Formats: sequence, C-alpha cells, structure tokens
Amino acid sequence: MAETRRLPLVDALRGFAVAQMIVYHFIYDLNYFGWVRLRLLIDQPWVGWRTAIVTQFLLLVGASLVLRTAYKPGWRDFWNRWLQIVAAAALVSAGSGLLFGARFIWFGILHFIAVALIMVRLLAPLGSWNLALGAGALALGLLLADPAFNPAPLNAIGFVTQKPHNEDYVPLFPWIGVVLIGAGLGSLWARRGFALAMPMAPLNESPPRTLTFLGTWALTVYLVHQPVLMGALFLLRKLS
Repeated sequence: MAETRRLPLVDALRGFAVAQMIVYHFIYDLNYFGWVRLRLLIDQPWVGWRTAIVTQFLLLVGASLVLRTAYKPGWRDFWNRWLQIVAAAALVSAGSGLLFGARFIWFGILHFIAVALIMVRLLAPLGSWNLALGAGALALGLLLADPAFNPAPLNAIGFVTQKPHNEDYVPLFPWIGVVLIGAGLGSLWARRGFALAMPMAPLNESPPRTLTFLGTWALTVYLVHQPVLMGALFLLRKLS
C-alpha cells in the first residue's frame, strides 16, 4: 500500500480557512455574550465571509480526497477517516443541543462532509468531468427552490425557500457542487503528478508553521476551539 503523500501547501491552505473560522467564531461568541451587536447570519459582509470560509474548506475536501485516494485507493483507509468525521459530527450535535436547545446543529458542515465524502468518493473515477457535474449541482442549488423542502429532514437536501433556525446549516445543494469542483480540480492536478507551479513551490517547501499546524489538525481544532473560546469568554464575563 502506498504511503499517503502530505503536501504542506494543502495543509497551509486548510489552516488559512481554519484561522478565518476561529476569528469568525470569536466574533460570533462576542455577539452571543452581548459584547457586540451584529447580525452575522443576515448582514454583509458577515454572510459573504462565512460563505467564503465554507467554500475554501469544501474545495479542499474535494481536492484532498483525490490526493488521498491516489496514494491510498483502498476503501479501508476511507472508512477509517469517515468514521472519525461522523463521530465528530455526533459530538457537535450533542454539544450544540446542550447549548442551543431546539437550534442545535443536526446538519452542519461536518454532517454535510460525511455525506459528501461518500458521494464524491463514488464519483471520483469521473475525473475532471466532476468540474461540469459540480457546476451543474451548484447551479441547481442556487437557482431552484421549493417550499416542499423547508421541513426537516428534507431541508438537508437544500432547495429551501426558508433556512431552518439552526446554529449551522450546510445543505447538500448547492454545497455538493463545491466539493465536486474541488475533486475535478484535484483530478487535473493528479494528471500532473501533483506537481506544483513555480510560484507555489516555495510555499510548499516552507509554509507558515501555524497555518500548517491548523490544517494538519483541522478536525481536532474544529471540535476544540469553540468550547475553549466560549468557556474563556464565559469565565471573563463572570469575573467582570
């Protein structure tokens, strides 16, 4: 079995998305505790920033799946990683249920990734055709809407006319299109043996260490950062 190749540049790019997520959630927590008054889920640029962060994550999910599959094509490695994500998604649901009650996260980004990974793993043999498939899925998700999809659990598919009142919501459409586009780009990259263009090579050889760390341990950081941030802010509020 071939050893999985880890590219520091990919970890750094993922770490950049993680760093943005931490900053966004810190602002969210300040808003939650009443230190600032912002409508993060309604107003710009907050909605656009969240969309950009999720897009970065999911493009890398698709590209990383192609990279990992190229070096470990067997399903056993895939299922091992998939089970970790499912377990993490279950923890997020349980924790958010304790904190937010009825607004708990039942189909957030980790739940979406768990479903998307299976779909894209099956479609990975299509190679660069996933670019077209992803663009089509993205267009469908952005252009089609029907009230029939508003109730749970159908709203996990997307096509809603009214977003559910959950603390995190990443429906299958249009976001599966982003993962497929990432997989398509990863397939084009695979044709070049995952070689890096000259402007990118130095970044791969000596990427920012903090970003590389965040990207390498992205799942762990995702699970830990909010309890740490909210716990620290809660303690600070009590002390003040």
